[in-house]
Amino acid sequence: MKVWILTKKKWEFTWHNHRFREVAKEMGIELDVVFPEDFDIVVTKEGKSSIYFKGNNIKLPDCLLPRMGSSTTYFACAVIRHLEHLGVMVLNSSESIELSKDKLATLQVLTKNNIPIPKTMLAKFPIDMDTINKEFSYPIILKTVSGSHGKGVFLCENEHKLKDTLDLMEISKDPKVNLILQEFMKSSKGMDLRVIVIGGRPYGVILRKAKRGKYKSNFTTGGNVSLYNMNPNIEWLAVESTRLLDLDIAGVDILFDGNKYVVCEVNSSPGFKGFEKATKINMPKVIFDYINLRLGEGLEPKRLKRGVKSNIKSLKQR
Repeated sequence: MKVWILTKKKWEFTWHNHRFREVAKEMGIELDVVFPEDFDIVVTKEGKSSIYFKGNNIKLPDCLLPRMGSSTTYFACAVIRHLEHLGVMVLNSSESIELSKDKLATLQVLTKNNIPIPKTMLAKFPIDMDTINKEFSYPIILKTVSGSHGKGVFLCENEHKLKDTLDLMEISKDPKVNLILQEFMKSSKGMDLRVIVIGGRPYGVILRKAKRGKYKSNFTTGGNVSLYNMNPNIEWLAVESTRLLDLDIAGVDILFDGNKYVVCEVNSSPGFKGFEKATKINMPKVIFDYINLRLGEGLEPKRLKRGVKSNIKSLKQR
């Protein structure tokens, strides 16, 4: 089996890519880490499509794993989409990545389908503080529409702090960067839950806690992680959110709301360093096993292959 991981060049030697390489070698999988700028894509009026890798024709992989998440650029998404058109199995699809990297669009899909979320508002300039004060109490969360690893997230304790932060952003921000305001869940201050879902199956849930005096609970920003007991509510929220966004691989971030839960974000390229530490689950192996299942590798006879694929389709529709 041949697999490509599509990522940023500066991320070539990250811990996650090391883990993927390590496990791929153990499982006898041919794995390459590739970058969007390595590709040229061509389409013609005759309906033919081709792709060049570093200027050459190359044998395409059995599966592409995009690992750029919210950093997926227009060009990277075009490469993913082109490989889909050429028949490569892509996990996740270009459409699902585009949707999930937009936090507001994600929340719009979830709330339309009765998934509980924090109250959220798209910010616009000039800022209408009267409307914000009618809808929200303080503290309040300010986020960029696209971001990961806790970057682009600000906690504003009062109206003055919010206004000062927004004024600064209005002056200095890239016009392409959009902001959202989000209800601060007091019950979840400095902590959240992370569930990783692969192929419609939740593989566990961990509790992430921020360092003392901090509010960002991400493991990459120094948060602590521990195993958390899965319950039917958490499981349903994670699986249903993933299904609604049509993601094969997802990290679902859930906040506490008293004795209830709300879905905060859904990530198409979840980090799993903290997840592996807390659960002791080999996540690259889980992903590679799922690819094998989707490809029908080693499953005989053909009748069994069709049955397996049918079961996967049924699982995704639940």
